[in-house]
Amino acid sequence: MIPIHFKEENCIYAKDQPEYQPLPAHKDETGIVVTCWQLTTEEKKVIAETGIIYISLLTFNLPLQPLSVTVENPL
Repeated sequence: MIPIHFKEENCIYAKDQPEYQPLPAHKDETGIVVTCWQLTTEEKKVIAETGIIYISLLTFNLPLQPLSVTVENPL
């Protein structure tokens, strides 16, 4: 899965941090951040076969923030 550019993006996280992959995003005035990801053909096959997706978050031992995963653009 790779993060991709999308029409509503208005910022790029980690743009100048070589240790991270740049993350195109849309951030609104309330602090909600939306990103868009593209699956590879192989990932699509695995999801079709298993119906399972794993999500890993780097919390740096801070409280976990709410997360929403969707196939529809929430913007």
